[in-house]
Amino acid sequence: MVCVTWSRLMQGAGIRAFGAAVEILDLPESYELQETDVLIEVRAAGVGNWDEIARNGGWDLGIVPPMALGVEASGIVIAVGSSVHRFAEADEVLTHPVPLRHQGAWAERLVAVEATVARKPPDMSWPTAALFPVPALTAGQVIHHWLQVQRGEPLLIHGAGGVTGGLLVAVAASAGARVVAVASSQDRERIVAYGAQVVLDYHDTSWPAQARAIFGPHGAPAAVNAVRGGAARLIAMVADGGRLVTTTSDGPPPERGVTVTNFYVSSDGELLEKLAIDFVARHLTISLARHDRLPDAAAALAAVVSGHAGGGVVLVPNS
Repeated sequence: MVCVTWSRLMQGAGIRAFGAAVEILDLPESYELQETDVLIEVRAAGVGNWDEIARNGGWDLGIVPPMALGVEASGIVIAVGSSVHRFAEADEVLTHPVPLRHQGAWAERLVAVEATVARKPPDMSWPTAALFPVPALTAGQVIHHWLQVQRGEPLLIHGAGGVTGGLLVAVAASAGARVVAVASSQDRERIVAYGAQVVLDYHDTSWPAQARAIFGPHGAPAAVNAVRGGAARLIAMVADGGRLVTTTSDGPPPERGVTVTNFYVSSDGELLEKLAIDFVARHLTISLARHDRLPDAAAALAAVVSGHAGGGVVLVPNS
């Protein structure tokens, strides 16, 4: 094992107890890197609705308060365990490091297991790389593993304007699906660039009728919901015996033979790396709405939870 001991406290943003307010914490660093551990100097960390779930104790991340929150980050490798071969000091990486080893990603440094780490493409910015892991893994696992979307298959994606919804569109389009996306009209250009063939404006109350006209009287063979509260309405758009996956843990009871899946993301460094390479190769972007320091973590999380952040939100550790 590699012993890594810092002579000062590390700054992080997190909680002293589940349900407590987010605050700045001074976190002692004194631990031994296990054989498969990667120590990362965090350059940026993503903020998502899942962090609010973790704050309230609804997501078991493998550690307990006092703890830094955050489950996705980008940064530079500064040390590795004895069995780590894919990464070395100074490598630029991104990760969804769950289960957490010592602290979450809203901190100056982060320990992640090698299997959760991916190499960052040179053309991917630190903020984009920090916002990428959870939405990208969600998209990859939903499209390829759960829905097993086939080339040419029609797919309805509700909530395509968010980071997760946009990446669902991108991964589905890359797999050859014919994507019909539901989002705000102001996001139309970006969603079309991601690969959607049709974008329906959710502000237009006739969008369900428009969707039915596109998919025909039987409905869509498969659909994905990425908006809290949207799955109950979306199931009516799915054909008998079809598949519905929701990323917001609010799936309705199955009906008419429709398979309903409440999706929970899993860490996978190799899949994350493949998705990042494809994202950069297609010259896609993620809209960044806020770029905050750790002391502003509570405000950043509140903006995300409000649903009105207007894009991705990242935290940058103080230097």
